[in-house]
Amino acid sequence: MASDKAAGTPKAAPAAPRSRKSVTGTRATVAALFLLPALVLLGALVVYPIGYSVIRSFYDQSGDGFAGIDNYRALFTDDGIRTALKNNVLWVVFAPTVATALGLVFAVLTERVRWGTAFKLVVFMPMAISMLAAGIIFRLVYDQDPDKGVANAVWVGVHDTFAQSSAFPKAHPGRESPLEPAGGGAFVTRGTVSAGDTVSLPLVGVAPDLMPDDAEPAAAAKPEGDRITGTTWQDFTRGKGVGTLNRVDAAELGYPGMRIEAVKDGEVVETATAGADGTFSLSSKADGARLRLPASNFDAPYNGLDWLGPSLVTPAIIGSYIWMWAGFAMVLIAAGLAGMPRELLEAARVDGANEWQVFRRITVPLLAPVLAVVAVTLMINVLKVFDLVFIIAPGSSQDDANVLALELYRQGFSADQPGIASAIAVFLLLLVIPVMWFNVRRLRREVRR
Repeated sequence: MASDKAAGTPKAAPAAPRSRKSVTGTRATVAALFLLPALVLLGALVVYPIGYSVIRSFYDQSGDGFAGIDNYRALFTDDGIRTALKNNVLWVVFAPTVATALGLVFAVLTERVRWGTAFKLVVFMPMAISMLAAGIIFRLVYDQDPDKGVANAVWVGVHDTFAQSSAFPKAHPGRESPLEPAGGGAFVTRGTVSAGDTVSLPLVGVAPDLMPDDAEPAAAAKPEGDRITGTTWQDFTRGKGVGTLNRVDAAELGYPGMRIEAVKDGEVVETATAGADGTFSLSSKADGARLRLPASNFDAPYNGLDWLGPSLVTPAIIGSYIWMWAGFAMVLIAAGLAGMPRELLEAARVDGANEWQVFRRITVPLLAPVLAVVAVTLMINVLKVFDLVFIIAPGSSQDDANVLALELYRQGFSADQPGIASAIAVFLLLLVIPVMWFNVRRLRREVRR
């Protein structure tokens, strides 16, 4: 009976096929229509240029003759490109590492202070500045003149704190002077001195407005029995025909701090330092010696480091990049730090771990995914660096600071070598792809967790 009933029951008609929808409920055709403009732009602005660059890299300068791998061979034989490749390695190794490390330190330390937010704002502020503006700023910062360049102003200030520079770099004997050159920039008296003598050591060559602030009117030395006295001064008075040669005049200034050595048989037997009025005194040990003004009195002032010279230009530009991007690293790491489970940190402290152990064994491992994102992002970014190098490095050292992106520009526009420029572009793409693949793979792994 049940079977008859079942047999007599008509079968249900199969359901009509439904339109395929995405997880958001949007039909695939509608989604494709909305994506089409983006796909067209992607093809026109990304896919086509990449394909054209790959093809163009196998042709010669004119684009008519097939060059094979000659353009790629130039990447490893041309000195300029090899320098750019070496500098790119330095950029990839040091810039992301230092920027990420600074961002980590800033993010961890600013959690402990009340003004941490203000500090983060200041550190992140360079991100709001364009590469062009940052390049101009640091071109001025690294200026060789300490009166213009902040870096050298600080460096010279620190140097002069521990090693005072000479105030008389251009001083030298004048006409009919009792001094003569002694070699190496020093000056020595023409004859020996004896106890009870007064010695005149006149010099010229220092502009009156460049004399030290503590210089006082020069005073003629007075005899002191068994001692040797003297004066070293600026034997120059403003005004034509004013003053007497090789004699102290009222308007002339002494050389304060001038070092005087008594030299006998090639050895220094005694030294003295001139006072503010230029006077000095030596004991009887100097009897029969010649007086020498050593070359250290006339050393040129310390002018700092040549930040944009061939040896320091790349580290200097990397420093400017770190100044800009350390704030980016700090913000991302601080966001990861905010989501970290605090109970793990507190448990480690309760178990007796000090702050360094907590940082090294718990904080850093938990932040490893964020640190990887920051480091990989900066690695991709430094492979494309162009603006800073182009603007900061002067023409005399731009070859030493060269990077692949700048060499691409120079080959493509200055040297009119589009084939080599295309080869460099393809080579840069090949360098970026593994880093991007690593980043995408890591993000997928994070999503699956």
